[in-house]
Amino acid sequence: MNVLHLDSGIFVEGSVSRQLSADIIKKLQAESDISVKHRDLVTDAIPHLGADELLAEDKPLINELVEELKNADVLVIGAPMYNFTIPTQLKAWIDRVLQAGVTFRYTENGPEGLLEGKKAYIASGRGGVYSTGDASALDHQEAYLKTALSFIGITDVEVVRAEGLNMGDESREQGLSNAQSQIADIA
Repeated sequence: MNVLHLDSGIFVEGSVSRQLSADIIKKLQAESDISVKHRDLVTDAIPHLGADELLAEDKPLINELVEELKNADVLVIGAPMYNFTIPTQLKAWIDRVLQAGVTFRYTENGPEGLLEGKKAYIASGRGGVYSTGDASALDHQEAYLKTALSFIGITDVEVVRAEGLNMGDESREQGLSNAQSQIADIA
């Protein structure tokens, strides 16, 4: 099984999303024989997409990133919530892999994803609690990632979430414990 592991937490040391994504990889390794391609979107940043690159005839970086995604059976994304959404480093990756005619196509019935049959895990770290209550309207992180993945055909998405991380020691411990329980349940 081929796994594409993306990390986008800007705090390379001490990042909860990075720790959770690494723990998911360890769990997958314990369950089966896997080959992991790790791409750190912070330490090896992808520049923001520009018109010249998008309109270019030759698109080496786009082609490389799309090929990595196509080759993956499983996608593990370390994605913290920053200002209600994802890090810009992860957005730069998404802007390159959502390619019309390559990872999705437009049909008379609307867009159709071309990367069906893949599994994705989102390792989500959040300072507050956004999964329930009034604050759930502010969640543009997990919802956006699920939408982007679904758009290219990846609909089997599992979120491993640690939230409340900046709301005191007790809340942080509970959030981390909840996430570790979710990882333990990965089959």
